[in-house]
Amino acid sequence: MKLQQLRYIWEVARHDLNVSVTAQSLYTSQPGISKQIRLLEDELGVEVFSRSGKHLTRVTPAGEAILKIAGEILRKVESIKQVAQEFSDEHKGSLSLATTHTQARYALPNVIEGFIDEYPEVSLHMHQGTPIQISEMAADGTVDFAIATEALELFGDLVMMPCYTWNRAVIVPKNHPLAQVSELTLEDIARQPLVTYTFGFTGRSKLDDAFLNKGLSPKVVFTAADADVIKTYVKLGLGVGIVAKMACADDDPDLVVLDASHLFEPSVTKIGFRKGTFLRGYMYDFIEKFAPHLKREVVDEAVERHTRAELDELFTHLDLPNY
Repeated sequence: MKLQQLRYIWEVARHDLNVSVTAQSLYTSQPGISKQIRLLEDELGVEVFSRSGKHLTRVTPAGEAILKIAGEILRKVESIKQVAQEFSDEHKGSLSLATTHTQARYALPNVIEGFIDEYPEVSLHMHQGTPIQISEMAADGTVDFAIATEALELFGDLVMMPCYTWNRAVIVPKNHPLAQVSELTLEDIARQPLVTYTFGFTGRSKLDDAFLNKGLSPKVVFTAADADVIKTYVKLGLGVGIVAKMACADDDPDLVVLDASHLFEPSVTKIGFRKGTFLRGYMYDFIEKFAPHLKREVVDEAVERHTRAELDELFTHLDLPNY
C-alpha cells in the first residue's frame, strides 16, 4: 500500500468519481490513476469503487470505511509537513479560508490586508460557498479555517470559536413609507414584500424565528446569498431589504438604511478548524487579527475541550465585539 494510492482514491472521491478531472488536478495521467486504484484494491481484496464498464459509479461500503481512514492519514501527513515548515521557516507557507460573501466582502478585507503585510510569503487562498459547503471544506481538510454564522455547529469534528456578534438593518429606496417611521416594528416590515438572504445564509434562521415568534408570515419575494445583490433589487423596487448591518457601511445615495437591531436576536460569527489540525504561528496570528480576544492561549485551551458543551462553557462569559 502506497501513500500515493490513498491520495488517488481520496481525490477521485472528492472529484465525484471523475478520474479524468482528478488526473488534471493532480497533473498526472488518467490510466496511471486507474492502474494504482486497481493495484490497491487487489492488495486489499475489496473494491473501493463500483464500476460500470470503465466508469466508476459509486463508492462501495468497504470503500466508505477505507476513504475515511485514508482521509485521516492524508491529513496527518499534511500536519507533518506543516510541522517541518514551521521549524524550517515560520514565515513561509499557505493559509486557506472558506467563508461567505458577507464575511469576504465586509469583515475580512482589513484583516487580510494586515496579514499579507506581515506575512508576504504566506500564500492566502479564499473559497466562498454556502455555510454547509464551508463547514464541509473545513471538516474534510480542504481548507484550514471556516468562517461563517450558520451550519458550523452541525459538524462535531470542528473546533469552533466565537468571533463577534452582529445584527441587521432594513434598507429601502428613497421616499419609501418605512423611511418615515420613527421606530420600526416587525409588523411594519411584515406588511412589505421582502428581499433578503437565502435560507441557511448569514443568520437567516434568526430572522425567520423573529417573525415566527410574533405569529407573522412575511412575504419573501426574492432571496440571494449576496448583500450587494439584495441591494440592487431593493433599488429596483422589488421589496424591502433585510441585510447584515455591516453590509450597509458604504453610503448609497439611492437607499435609506434603518436600524433593525432591536427587532432581531444578534447572530454570532465563528471561526472553526478541524480537530487535530496543526496550527502554525501565522495561523494563530490570523485568528487573533480577526478576533483579538482569541489569543494563542485561548485557542489552545479551546482545542483541549473535548465536547461541544465544554467548548461553549469556555466562551460563556465572553463579551464579544459587535459589528
